[in-house]
Amino acid sequence: MKTTPRRSFANWLLIGLHLFLGIGAVFGGAVLVMDPSGDLLGMPSDIMQIKLFPNYLIPGIILLVFMGICPLIVAWGLLTRRECKWAERLNVFKKSHWSWAYSLYISIILIIWISVETYILNAVAIVHLFYIALGLAIQIVTVLPIVNEAYLKEPEEDAIETWEDI
Repeated sequence: MKTTPRRSFANWLLIGLHLFLGIGAVFGGAVLVMDPSGDLLGMPSDIMQIKLFPNYLIPGIILLVFMGICPLIVAWGLLTRRECKWAERLNVFKKSHWSWAYSLYISIILIIWISVETYILNAVAIVHLFYIALGLAIQIVTVLPIVNEAYLKEPEEDAIETWEDI
């Protein structure tokens, strides 16, 4: 039976970054879903004058699900290291735990989200720079060797070759 190694500061930092992103986005996304005009968050409605989104409802749903709920699930996976068969289906890093792979996915989605937002708004604010930095921080911490090694799967006992098998 494998004992869970003690988590490093970098592992705790990664979990904290996902919790920070997830909690903030659940709040922001839920408010935009409840009030698609953006008034509750003090967002001007005139910036949503594109045909794709007549108001903040669709961006609110995307924010709630992909930047809110998903990072919270990833934080849970990073913390518990529980197996999740549906998550494993989209894990392209088969030697790593699904939560490690999804941590990278979340960081990429966040950077794309903010990039598209600044393109649509044709403006960059401090908050955009902060969230781009958050996405980069999640990427950097995820690929740190100490974090990467902590989420490597153990080889299956059936798959381990011994000298007698060769």
